[in-house]
Amino acid sequence: MGPGDLAQVLRLLSEQHNHPDLLAGIGEGLADDAAVYRLNSQQAIVQTVDFFPPVVDDPYTFGAVAAANAMSDVYAMGGEVLFALNIAAMPADLPSEVVAAIFQGGMDKLAEGGGIIAGGHTVIDPEPKYGLCVTGIVNPAQVWHKGGAQHDDILILTKPLGCGIITTALKRGLLTDDSEAMQATVASMLHLNMAASRVLRQWGAAVHAVTDISGFGLLGHAAEMARQSDGVSFELWTDGIRLLPEVMRLATAGSLPDGMGRNRNFLLGQIEGSVAAVSFRNVSEVWQSILFDPETSGGLLIAVANEQATPLRLALQQAGEAAQIIGIAQRDPENPGHMRVVSGPPVP
Repeated sequence: MGPGDLAQVLRLLSEQHNHPDLLAGIGEGLADDAAVYRLNSQQAIVQTVDFFPPVVDDPYTFGAVAAANAMSDVYAMGGEVLFALNIAAMPADLPSEVVAAIFQGGMDKLAEGGGIIAGGHTVIDPEPKYGLCVTGIVNPAQVWHKGGAQHDDILILTKPLGCGIITTALKRGLLTDDSEAMQATVASMLHLNMAASRVLRQWGAAVHAVTDISGFGLLGHAAEMARQSDGVSFELWTDGIRLLPEVMRLATAGSLPDGMGRNRNFLLGQIEGSVAAVSFRNVSEVWQSILFDPETSGGLLIAVANEQATPLRLALQQAGEAAQIIGIAQRDPENPGHMRVVSGPPVP
């Protein structure tokens, strides 16, 4: 669902009574990347679910990408993966070896993160869809939330952007599976956010907010972080944002996924019930489109104390992450939750 439709549905559930041990979930002030339920003072369960149609042609790779995408929400909360249940909707005439390859890809990727497949459920559907319900564990005192960014925090992003643009180009025949752009995109989607999450835990209280970038695009998820933080707005700098190969060329050529338009309309206040959340300064239409691009298994967006930003970025890069500083949080009581995107490097 697009962000506007989802917001409307969730408003209908806003009167749910919150449970004292539900640290993240549906409810006022609880919306986050995954649900977190406290078991005791040392342990909390993290649970999330995600599934979607194929974004690549190879069934094994599709299964692995879907698993990495589903696991990402656990890592965004600061947790470790324990196990998962498969969720599959498959055409009745899809060969069994194709279904098995999808499941094998998901199982192998989950094993990479230290988890196991414990079961699942499958239904018949004309279009194949696959994902997982992932369960993890976290110390309740060390849960990261989407909100919490503070004045002068630096924003770090751990992966390049453009998955939606690249996979749309593949579907339209503008790229081949063996192209550099597609191979780089698959590698990015398959890369777990596990190592990044473990690095962040070493920074303790200096990490103020974390979310992962997926279907709402960088601007959609950054907007959620800004809105749920207290009295700050964000400024993002295009020079700090890395792109996958050929993203600029393909976006210029019009290889834009449908979800990009939904994200744009919602964040620019063009859908009923939405409020303009972003403004641009000298940012081209192509760049704007890229920032609205729905990602699959995207990176982590981190708000970290200013003085710790550079050493954290270096530590993430040393751990194999493509981490870059992309913006700053600023005190803004008159316009809290807003985002400004500026062309070029950081503005003093």
